[in-house]
Amino acid sequence: MTTYRGRFAPTPSGPLHFGSMVAAIGSFLDARAHGGAWGLRIDDVDPLRVAEGAVDSILRCLESFALQWDGPVVLQSRRGDAYHAALHRLHQAGVTFACACSRKQIGEEGIAGLEGAVYPGTCRDGLPQGRAARAQRVRVNDSPIGFEDALQGWIEQELARDIGDFVLYRADRVYSYHLVCAVDDAEEGITDIVRGADLIDSTPRQIYLQQLLGLLQPAYLHLPVAVNQQGEKLSKQTLAQPVEPQHPWKTIDAVLRFLGLMLPGEYARAGATDCLQWAAANWRREALPRRRALPAPADHADNGAP
Repeated sequence: MTTYRGRFAPTPSGPLHFGSMVAAIGSFLDARAHGGAWGLRIDDVDPLRVAEGAVDSILRCLESFALQWDGPVVLQSRRGDAYHAALHRLHQAGVTFACACSRKQIGEEGIAGLEGAVYPGTCRDGLPQGRAARAQRVRVNDSPIGFEDALQGWIEQELARDIGDFVLYRADRVYSYHLVCAVDDAEEGITDIVRGADLIDSTPRQIYLQQLLGLLQPAYLHLPVAVNQQGEKLSKQTLAQPVEPQHPWKTIDAVLRFLGLMLPGEYARAGATDCLQWAAANWRREALPRRRALPAPADHADNGAP
């Protein structure tokens, strides 16, 4: 039998908030409930999305919540050679091409898809004369890509219709989330990915790359995303307030309630370690809410800014 190995992979764009902790605690509990390991990977591959001091803040916050990871922390910013090698393999296989199109051009020429305009294939047969490459894209086809999500059920996409040929590498030397995720999950031996449902539509692209690169496909479970009163995902952009590391019980209790678990009364104000041990022992996937999104508790939704 394959040993369970999960992971948490936050982007260090700021401090962890309630939505981040749903993914962190949910993935941690699923790993511990299965007697598995839980790794920590920092998604800092795009320097424009990295806030100063955020990595240290994330590590300290996880430690204060007794979310102890197994093995060394993986920093994607230091793994460029692995991503380059994977991109080279795809290029040698003839499935990538250079693209000169801007977002504006694609928005004007492409039809509506799952995440904005579908790439219209402008540069598939070569760059237009006098145009320089802005990205490397991977060719997709009209074969459906599907997977059984352990919580959300069967998910299927036809990439050619829903997404189009997608970017793997930008001209500013940043590798795409889909490529780095597929490569790192395989290299780390990740067997189960538990993360927010905001990433569920990204999964078929990662599975497609796994297939092209001959990588094993992990199992997936996408938890409900925490949203504010306006229905927006909690994030730095929507002014989600940071969690309070000095009061872990408050956040752990709220996250467990969000995920359908109720701490017994005797755990009121208990330490983070005791709360998480109880939660891991009582974790049941079938008890999780089968929703893509749920309202966050009012005191965790935003920072009160106008």
